[in-house]
Amino acid sequence: MARKFLYVVAGIIVLAVIGMIAFSFFGPRLMQAALVPRVAFSQPGPLPADFYARREAWISRPDGRRDDPARWQPPTLRGGTQAPERPASIFFIHPTSAFEANRWNAPFTDIAAGQQAERFVRLQASAFASAGQVWVPRYRQAVFGAFLTEKPEAAQALASAYRDVAAAFDAFLAANPDGPVILAAHSQGTRHLLTLLQAHRDDPALRGRIVAVYAVGWPISAAHDLPALGLPACTGPDQTGCVLGWQSFAQPADSAGIETVFDDQPALDGASRKGEPMLCINPMNGGVAPDAPADLNLGMLMGDGGAATTQLLPPGGAGARCGGRGLLLLDRAPALGSAVLPGNNYHVYDYALFWANIRADALHRVRAWRPAD
Repeated sequence: MARKFLYVVAGIIVLAVIGMIAFSFFGPRLMQAALVPRVAFSQPGPLPADFYARREAWISRPDGRRDDPARWQPPTLRGGTQAPERPASIFFIHPTSAFEANRWNAPFTDIAAGQQAERFVRLQASAFASAGQVWVPRYRQAVFGAFLTEKPEAAQALASAYRDVAAAFDAFLAANPDGPVILAAHSQGTRHLLTLLQAHRDDPALRGRIVAVYAVGWPISAAHDLPALGLPACTGPDQTGCVLGWQSFAQPADSAGIETVFDDQPALDGASRKGEPMLCINPMNGGVAPDAPADLNLGMLMGDGGAATTQLLPPGGAGARCGGRGLLLLDRAPALGSAVLPGNNYHVYDYALFWANIRADALHRVRAWRPAD
């Protein structure tokens, strides 16, 4: 009996090794075949005019539910935090959480996508809860497969998702007409956030309210994208009205896929980004320097984003430096979960790796913010 069991275990190991080898050679094609929708694009219907005035349109908002994932804080977080004298209003756009392949945009009724979005909010947007009131809209996001193809339907799906985000942002501004603002996002959310900022480039009142923009997990050109937004990169923790962005990799890092997309797509100002460096602001020091040792890491989150299964690790977990064409390269490969992508890509953990640092950074910048004269 024991011998049969060993045979079964050996067989599973062999299949796993074969699977890893196959993925290394055919991974992108396998993912495209499995995740890129093969259906015709169907334009989501228009939203009711008052949709984002409703509580159910938001994953998180100040008068939302008791178990709001953005208000979650790690149970091991030590010491109380004094609220800023003037708390910020925070608009956060969650990353892709829909992986089905039978449509291009996930409906609001997609239960699995909604539950995963809440886990991402708990892992990411919760870092801003001490700095003010967090607003996280639901939106009919483009599914994951839209990022694996150049089909025109993918662009249509992203444009549809952005229209929801833009409507939510209008409602957010109407509910928060003055005071400091933090804008933050990850991955697909950051793509929409950049488009949103470009659309509001000529709004000096909004620009004067921005504490910081956390544009994480999406390649950005400091030379061509940031000028189109009218905002500079952050160069220190006391600076406000600036942009932070990074993409996390352990070493050896394989970022060929990201760099290809970055090179092939024009910048927001229409210029070519080919060969340009990508924005990399080290979240452990607020942009003061490209390098930060592990002893500056205030604490990483480990877990899947569940309220009871996510914990804050002790300080000192990992250091990082900006290197290559603008990657944030970790000095070790921390075991935070099972979602590390091929190429040692820690994309899913861009916030979790530096959760306590992001929390401290947002608080510091809110306290440093002053209204324009």
